[in-house]
Amino acid sequence: MSNKKVLIVTYYWPPAGGPGVQRWLKFVKYLPDFDLEPIIYCPDNPHYPIRDESLVNEVAKNLTILKQPIKEPYSLARLFSKQSAKTISSGVIPKAKKQSLVEKLMLYVRGNFFIPDARKHWIQPSVKFLSSYIKENDIGTVITTGPPHSLHLIGLHLKKKLKINWIADFRDPWTTIGYHKALKLTRSSKAKHKALEAEVLNSADQITVTSHHTKNEFLIKTRQPISVITNGYDTHSIRVDKKDDKFTLSHIGSLLSERNPKILWEVLSELIEENEVFSKVFQLNLIGVVSDDVLESVYQSGLRDYVNIVGYVNHDDAIRFQIRSRLLLLIEIDSQDTKAIIPGKVFEYLISETPILAIGPKDSDIEQIITSTNTGTYFNYKEKQKLKTQITRYFEAYQSDSLRVNAIGLQPYSRKALTKQLSMLIKTL
Repeated sequence: MSNKKVLIVTYYWPPAGGPGVQRWLKFVKYLPDFDLEPIIYCPDNPHYPIRDESLVNEVAKNLTILKQPIKEPYSLARLFSKQSAKTISSGVIPKAKKQSLVEKLMLYVRGNFFIPDARKHWIQPSVKFLSSYIKENDIGTVITTGPPHSLHLIGLHLKKKLKINWIADFRDPWTTIGYHKALKLTRSSKAKHKALEAEVLNSADQITVTSHHTKNEFLIKTRQPISVITNGYDTHSIRVDKKDDKFTLSHIGSLLSERNPKILWEVLSELIEENEVFSKVFQLNLIGVVSDDVLESVYQSGLRDYVNIVGYVNHDDAIRFQIRSRLLLLIEIDSQDTKAIIPGKVFEYLISETPILAIGPKDSDIEQIITSTNTGTYFNYKEKQKLKTQITRYFEAYQSDSLRVNAIGLQPYSRKALTKQLSMLIKTL
């Protein structure tokens, strides 16, 4: 019996870098193990703010990949300000009071003229191309993954035109995602977003989300079935000889302007001042895009001589940093809206055998994962003294060479186990 074909509509695909590409790269890797044949549809000429050529090697040679051209408005935006266009497209939005006139204008245009997002002009040509392809190739299931949420509108139109099963996969929420507040949306634009979100949620045959908070949010908005399939970790062959000699605290990924734990910078500054040994061996590694606002806070706290700004590295090198470091830093914005956000790197952190030091909103999904797997400690933004005490304990364990992780219950977060969940959903449609 031939495998059932599944068409996956995604914007992010290798050589795209960053967390957006990982989820479906790994699902596609394992779907054939469950008698499903994935077919990828992605842009032919996308604007990826982050690229990672090493991920191309993870794509199976026999995978069918369909590509169609896309019109990217960021090319036009770069004519006005190349740096601002690059910064905003990568998700780093300056604080309102520090935004230039050009940045304010770009955010207003992005929010109100490109609904739901800057990839809206890819919807109609994609629907036209895929309508024929689906019929000619006997495809019964279409999966769209967003953001960008324009891709869900491709699924919506295909659902209306064809007899297909449609799964809408939300890696992040839609109207409640944090950056919406920075887009300077008018009242009518907000209403359009909500209307489109409602139509997608109520038209898809199945909705998948990455967190329980997002599921609870969507349960109020639709009666369609919703399943939580988190991101996860995959096996790899990367090894390092030993941990860093220094007491390294490493953050891998983007540090946005609002993702700025000033209490942590204060605690580290105090420990450096109070403990001479700590001051000699401590190092803060920032691996990835870091906003100017965060760097300013770090420097103002007296940490300039202790911070190692690495910048973006490929996926394999990011894993090496995770394994070598003494502590891994995980930061989420202190907001009700971000309780649902579970960065993909969390799951790679889990298997790094490196303790996680996490700071975020109270009662978040991240807190539940870290606590239940015994992989680190979690603090909210008001727990400065508790945070300082815990870092001191970690440092004492480092000094006695006993800083270890005894993780439990990780297997459900493996990419293959998660793909099995997805395959069961597809087969029951």
